[in-house]
Amino acid sequence: MSKQEVIICENLEDNLTYALQKQSYDKLFILTDTHTHQLCLPQLQTLDILNKAEEIMIGASDVYKTLETLASVWQALSEQGATRYSLLINLGGGMVTDLGGFAASTFKRGITYINIPTTLLAMVDASVGGKTGINFNGLKNEIGVFAPAASVLLETSFLRSLDAHNFFSGYAEMLKHGLISTPEHWAELLAFDTEEMNYSILKTMVGRSVQVKENIVRQDPLEHGIRKALNLGHTIGHAFESLALAESRPILHGYAVAWGIICELYLSHIKVGFPQDKMRQTIQFIRQNYGTFIFNCDQYESLYELMKHDKKNTSGIINFTLLKNIGDISLNQTADKETIFETFDFYRECMGM
Repeated sequence: MSKQEVIICENLEDNLTYALQKQSYDKLFILTDTHTHQLCLPQLQTLDILNKAEEIMIGASDVYKTLETLASVWQALSEQGATRYSLLINLGGGMVTDLGGFAASTFKRGITYINIPTTLLAMVDASVGGKTGINFNGLKNEIGVFAPAASVLLETSFLRSLDAHNFFSGYAEMLKHGLISTPEHWAELLAFDTEEMNYSILKTMVGRSVQVKENIVRQDPLEHGIRKALNLGHTIGHAFESLALAESRPILHGYAVAWGIICELYLSHIKVGFPQDKMRQTIQFIRQNYGTFIFNCDQYESLYELMKHDKKNTSGIINFTLLKNIGDISLNQTADKETIFETFDFYRECMGM
C-alpha cells in the first residue's frame, strides 16, 4: 500500500496548492456534505487552483454512509465527465472521507483523492491510514478497501466551529491513541482543559495523535498485526453503534468508542492486569464528558450477536485488543460470552444505570 502524505497546515491555500501540484489530473472534483458545503467550502472557493472544480454534495451524518449514497457519488462522477485521471478532494468529517475514499478507489478502478478532514474525528482517525468504506446491512464499515489518500491536509482552524459533541467524538480516538502509546500522552489528554480550549496546544496534541496512528499504520498497513492496536474500544464500541442505529437512536462514533473503552479496559484489567487506578481515571474522564449509552440486560444478546460480526474475528471467535498497561498492547485476546456479559454489567454499574 502506498504511503500517504500527512500535512499539518500552516496555510491551507499554500498546502493544498502544493498537494495538487504533485498530482497529474484532467478534472477536479470536491465532495462535500450539506454541512461542509455551507461551513467549510467557502474557505476553498477563493483558491484559483479550484476555479474549475465540480462539487458533489451528499447528506450529512452517518445515516448517509450507505450504498445508495456511494452510488450517487459514482453517478455524479460519471455524469460530470470524470475519467481514471481525475482527482477527488474529500472535504468533510469521517463519513465524507470514508465514503469519498471508497468512491475514488473504486471508480474506474481507482482515481487519486485528497482528504481535507474538517472534524477532529476525521483528522486523528478516519482520514489517516487508508481505510475507506460504507456501512452495510446494519453493520459499521462492513464494505470497503484499503486505499490511502495521496495527501491528507489537517487544517485545525476548522475545529473552532466544531460543536462540543463532535469535538468529544474525535477526542475519544485521541484518548485511545494515548492509551496505546505513552503515559505522558495519556496524561496530557486527561488534563487538557476542554472548556477553555487552547487551540495551539490542541494543534500540537492532534499532531502527536496522528503520529501515533501513522507509526502503527507504517508498520502494518493491512492490519495483520500491530495495526489491530487501533481497535481498542472498537469491538464493543461498534456493537453499541450498530445497536443504536438499529433502534433509530444513532450515536456519534467517538462516543461509542469511549463507552467501548470503558468495557475493554475492564476486560484488560481482569484478563491481562491493566492497573485499576488508570482504569478508574480514564473511566472518570469518560463519565464526565460523554454521558451514558443506555441499554438493559435484555439487549445483551443483541450486542453479543453484533460483536460476532466484527471484522477482526476469526472462526467466529470474538477478538479484542487489550492493554497490560498504557502502551503495553495485547493483541488477539478473546473472552467467552459469560465474561462479555459480566463486562456489560460492569459498564452499567459504573455508569450508574
